[in-house]
Amino acid sequence: MTHVQSMLDVHPQGAGNVDKAKLTECIQACFECAQTCTACADACLSEEMVAELTKCIRTNLDCVDICVATGKILSRQTGTAPEITRAVLAACRTACKACAEECGQHAAKHKHCEVCAEACRRCEQACADLLASLG
Repeated sequence: MTHVQSMLDVHPQGAGNVDKAKLTECIQACFECAQTCTACADACLSEEMVAELTKCIRTNLDCVDICVATGKILSRQTGTAPEITRAVLAACRTACKACAEECGQHAAKHKHCEVCAEACRRCEQACADLLASLG
């Protein structure tokens, strides 16, 4: 059992009508994606041809910010408006898709971009799954 799942289990208000497994997976995917994108941006800055990776770095950092915000909002179970939850999930999906596509363009040359694109795709899917379960 993960800490995310444990916290959802012991919250006095529970997870409400939300699919707890999908919520847990999405929160974990958001924070994992944020960490991976942070590391990828840092790795891009270490490359000799860093100027070629400017868009990748910016996209990574945008994705980090959106994933962290989404993970934090999803972690709060007390009174978050459903329309806010849906909006952040949609924004996170969009950011992860853009980052996966950008990193994917560099994946053949930079392994860190390949790893990052995979994490972004996983988070994009977790957000889509949770969003679909919300109805």
